[in-house]
Amino acid sequence: MHDLVFENAVICDGEGGPRFRGSVAVRGDEISAVSTEPLTGNQTVDADGLVLAPGFIDVHTHYDAQITWDSSATPSPQMGVTTIVIGNCGFGVAPCRPEHRDLTLNNLTKVEGMPLEALTEGVRWRFESFSEYLDSIDNDGPVPNVAVYAGHGCIRTYVMGEDASQRAATKDELRDMQAMFGDMLDEGAIGLGTSTLESHNGAGGVPMPSRFAAPEEFMAFSEVMRERGKGVWQITKGATPNMDFLEQLAASAGRPMQICPMLQDPGQPEVVFDDMRRIGEAVERGCELLGQVSPFPEILEFDLREPYPLESIVAWKPAMEAGSDEAKMAVYSDDAFRSPVRAELLTRGGPFRFSNQWGTMTIKSSNQPELVGRTVGEVADERGVHPLDCMLDIGLHDQLATRFECVLFNADEIEVAKLLNDDNSTLGLGDAGAHLTFFCQAGTGLYMLQRFVREREVLSLENAVRLLTSQPADAMRIADRGRIAVGKKADLCLFDPQTAGIGPRYWVADLPGGLERIHTEPFGVQGVWVNGRQVVDTDGLTAHASGAGHVLREFAT
Repeated sequence: MHDLVFENAVICDGEGGPRFRGSVAVRGDEISAVSTEPLTGNQTVDADGLVLAPGFIDVHTHYDAQITWDSSATPSPQMGVTTIVIGNCGFGVAPCRPEHRDLTLNNLTKVEGMPLEALTEGVRWRFESFSEYLDSIDNDGPVPNVAVYAGHGCIRTYVMGEDASQRAATKDELRDMQAMFGDMLDEGAIGLGTSTLESHNGAGGVPMPSRFAAPEEFMAFSEVMRERGKGVWQITKGATPNMDFLEQLAASAGRPMQICPMLQDPGQPEVVFDDMRRIGEAVERGCELLGQVSPFPEILEFDLREPYPLESIVAWKPAMEAGSDEAKMAVYSDDAFRSPVRAELLTRGGPFRFSNQWGTMTIKSSNQPELVGRTVGEVADERGVHPLDCMLDIGLHDQLATRFECVLFNADEIEVAKLLNDDNSTLGLGDAGAHLTFFCQAGTGLYMLQRFVREREVLSLENAVRLLTSQPADAMRIADRGRIAVGKKADLCLFDPQTAGIGPRYWVADLPGGLERIHTEPFGVQGVWVNGRQVVDTDGLTAHASGAGHVLREFAT
């Protein structure tokens, strides 16, 4: 007898083939039957023509800190996500020596847009080593399944201390890092997350540790993967290293690699397609590379205390180094700061640098109500000044409290659709758990179903479900999930394809200390099951959701 049966479901099994009407049965934590005929069980869910799909797998999240105080990893489960991957970009909280905790949190608050007060109050330091961190997540009873990258920055800081963000590693330090990474793979790391992106800066504008890694350091990690025959590379790349080196790195390891961010940059619109072409050529030569893409327009909300969208401008560094509001205001007022920024904005610049999107930069809130809802470009034209000066003057008038909103990347949905349909792309970059004061993109899958399947009709429902389920499962070597098939884990999402999507952004004060983050509501999700247990219904998380998920520590080769 089956424990649970879904009947009258439109089944998208995750493989990308045609949907079909049928029944799915669950026994324990596994799918026990799939049929076009009725099945019987102890409990029955009448899907009534709704779509039953595998639970969504989100390969690019940053719940590393939040998961220590919020085992639900909200709002991802409510968005249909049953497995999250954390440790992306090499950022995380373990391993971490006690004397490096403040440094780690100060870096996270800067690079990932998390309020420092929330991190300081919320992170529960019951661990030092990586294995202790995994155990602490499991002991807290996570709602989703959790896979964890070994964080390059964490490894560097553990081995090198504060020097990790200052210099290249010595040979002895490289050996220590290799040994630590090997242990982390054996303890359950899914692979290595790292970053060379120029906008990834920690406290005081200091580059994150992995940005100081020399090529031989990356190759040293590949050597560990090759020797053990396991591990996935995840790299958030900047201007360097180039695609040739990344192909060499993946080939040396003999392991899969996920490269991001593959976003359409209006300042350099051709670059992302050139990168995807290079990835395709590497795949033809036998390497397993995927480019992480996103369906979202990259819309960030910010103020001049934490102007993340502007911090990839090299000349912005003096403002990043200024600590207090008073110090920042002094920098912003000085033409010795403004002039180099204006000059740099005339150049092509590095990848994913702010590219004069003044026409899409909206004033969201201000002590000057007549400005709210207008763009910086409009106000600058009216005042006869450069848009940079206009933005800074508005912020200074409001004592840095003005909130702006800007569409940075992926503004052209025709181009985004090309990326989503590329054979060598994988869905990611939602950054759930990070950039909490800039945006909320935990609903990547629902947004894709809403905008690109239902509204624009440039993706089939079946292919969209594949991109959310079996494709990331295969790429990440999560062998027992991502498909509706007998013997697979019963991670399932029941949704209405006519209403699936996300709502508008709003602020919610649910962080430690009562601090706020940007949030959004899901639509169309009728139920979510993790390992056979229902964790979400139409009212949100269920009373018995805690502990449905597990830390994933074993992966296919």
